[in-house]
Amino acid sequence: MTTMTNASVREFKMPDVGEGLTEAEILKWYVQPGDTVTDGQVVCEVETAKAAVELPIPYDGVVRDLHFPEGTTVDVGTSIIAVEVAGGAAPAQEETAVAPAPAAEPEQPAARQPVLVGYGVATSSTRRRPRKQAQDPAAQQAASAVQSELNGHGAAPAAPAVPAAPAAPAAPAQRPLAKPPVRKLAKDLGVDLATVTPTGPDGVVTREDVHAAVAAAQAPQQTAPEAPPAAPAASAPAAQPAAPASYDSARETRIPVKGVRKATAAAMVGSAFTAPHVTEFVTVDVTRTMKLVEELKQDKEFAGLRVNPLLLIAKALLVAIRRNPDINASWDEAAQEIVVKHYVNLGIAAATPRGLIVPNIKDAHARTLPELAASLGELVSTAREGKTSPSAMQGGTVTITNVGVFGVDTGTPLLNPGESAILAVGAIKPQPWVHKGKVKPRQVTTLALSFDHRLVDGELGSKVLADVAAVLEQPKRLITWA
Repeated sequence: MTTMTNASVREFKMPDVGEGLTEAEILKWYVQPGDTVTDGQVVCEVETAKAAVELPIPYDGVVRDLHFPEGTTVDVGTSIIAVEVAGGAAPAQEETAVAPAPAAEPEQPAARQPVLVGYGVATSSTRRRPRKQAQDPAAQQAASAVQSELNGHGAAPAAPAVPAAPAAPAAPAQRPLAKPPVRKLAKDLGVDLATVTPTGPDGVVTREDVHAAVAAAQAPQQTAPEAPPAAPAASAPAAQPAAPASYDSARETRIPVKGVRKATAAAMVGSAFTAPHVTEFVTVDVTRTMKLVEELKQDKEFAGLRVNPLLLIAKALLVAIRRNPDINASWDEAAQEIVVKHYVNLGIAAATPRGLIVPNIKDAHARTLPELAASLGELVSTAREGKTSPSAMQGGTVTITNVGVFGVDTGTPLLNPGESAILAVGAIKPQPWVHKGKVKPRQVTTLALSFDHRLVDGELGSKVLADVAAVLEQPKRLITWA
């Protein structure tokens, strides 16, 4: 990496392109050293835990250095590209300028970080701690010992320093740093937080750290015949921490877990171990719904719009939520409260080349059927192109996953973190069915509703699932129940 000291050189830092994201992988550079760039020009594409995003440079100049190659994961707030700005020093408000004397400007680390419009800035854009005032040697030794223990390096060096420290309040900091939900998770899993190596900002223990500790404790008990790939997979990150691509051998392929796949894995493990899942099933005759789909395709109001069974299934779920609003809620572990949402941000699980993502339609409850069709079409097209924005995947309240497109009858879906219900839709296919007293071939599907049993009991879950089934069996209820 080239070190820039000239005042005319500006360092563009990795922005927080989501909501509290801490890192992103550089997928592709669109410029090279020596290239001229202009304000607003896209210089690279990065992949976060949520989506792929293009980053524009915020000023004019000539590229001096690319600090990281493609495939590198970089912390938010870390400089990724150096640009020589024409005309000397840039305006003072540009936080990406290389300060000639950082020690004389202690407030610089807290300056505004470069962000994309609409994405916002994380409250702590980097993992570096703020600069502190000088302490006496004894206090510095005590603080270093406490930090060493928080970082998982043991408490042995702290023993002689703590008694000599003049500031007694430093002692409580030895308690592992973790949020209340993480502490509860550790307690439920029988994990001592003091034994967990933290990876979060400022030494905070995360959910992933707790699960990693559980996996590490269980690893010696696994034998090769039971799970052959487990042992090598567990050691892969240590052996190849920055592997940007897959590695093949004659008998196996190793693929680094990062980006969307890494976030999905962490979210699903957290969901499975946090929310007590209950899944209920119902098989329903959707012949009339399929006929209505064909009729809507010929309707002028739906000209140019994507009309399929998922559209009416989504509308049926929205009607069921309107009739049973308590299903549209979330569990606040820290406050010990149930938060009922008076709006529906309808998530649609989408399989993409980068992995499973769940963008959502904001305020879906307020949309007409044509508006809902337009939103679904846009959501699917954007996801297939890999252009789903991080904001589109935030704030969901309930989700639909359509496993039927793969020919699957149904499944037991895991909740999207922060939501209380998810509806799985199975394949719609002809089956023998008793209709008006006779066995006839009818279009039939199976629905599965998983819900968080902490806040949704069996009665409420059953009512929601029954309402969805009733609407799909008799679509006219979309009018009578609206």
